[in-house]
Amino acid sequence: MRSKPIIAFALAVVLLGTACICGCTDSGTAPVAPAETETISVTGSTTVLPVAQLAAEAYMDAHPEADIQVSGGGSSVGVKAVGAGTANIGMASRDLKSSESEEYPDLVQHVVAKDAIAIIVNPANTVSDLSIAQIKSIYLGDITNWKDVGGPDEAIVVVGRDSASGTREYFYEAVMDKEDFTTTQLEKNSNGAVRQTVAQTPGAIGYVGLGYIDASVKAVPVNTGTATVDASVETVISGEYPIARGLNMFTMGEPTGLEAEYLAFIMSSEGQALVAEEGFVPVI
Repeated sequence: MRSKPIIAFALAVVLLGTACICGCTDSGTAPVAPAETETISVTGSTTVLPVAQLAAEAYMDAHPEADIQVSGGGSSVGVKAVGAGTANIGMASRDLKSSESEEYPDLVQHVVAKDAIAIIVNPANTVSDLSIAQIKSIYLGDITNWKDVGGPDEAIVVVGRDSASGTREYFYEAVMDKEDFTTTQLEKNSNGAVRQTVAQTPGAIGYVGLGYIDASVKAVPVNTGTATVDASVETVISGEYPIARGLNMFTMGEPTGLEAEYLAFIMSSEGQALVAEEGFVPVI
């Protein structure tokens, strides 16, 4: 007959304990909702691409709510995408063409780094240096054998970029004086593809952004007539290297939200350290 009071007492203890637990865990504040994800897309120049990717990864590591999607395609693709509103930021390794400025008058330019265009050959090539005039003649198709410019007796294989490339556009203006490339030129769609082709082809010559020089190719110094200058961060800063340009990101109007924060990060000391890490030249 005494079991009923015992059961009732035990039940009361359980209910009291539950109430205490609920009371202890109720802080009186509503749960914090996760931050809403904000997404932007960045597309264009394969020269600017490594910097954009590194910066995006570093920014997203510190800001989990940010989603920055980066892709290549070439400078013309980047300008068109941001102008047409299919991307938030367009990357270009050149300035806007007059036709682009007319079509997209509200684009705002952000110079995020500087770069040299390095002339590269296969490591087995013994050529010591090239002048701008010699480089132009090679790409015109007027010089077709390396022996004519101090190299081996070997046919020159001309490698360049496709028509969407900002690097090609700059090279076309700065080196070619807007004269047409030889019809035998092998056109590649990225700096990496140019480098790979030159690395695998003994007689090849190509041009790439400074950040794409590695042991698989040989960067040929440029003979300016008064000096023989290597492509390097130091010679771009000093102004000695003659084939150098700015690297750009474009936005439609002044950037806001994540666009502005991402660009501000690239222009910060941390972001510019990433620029230098990729072999380009910081602008601050």
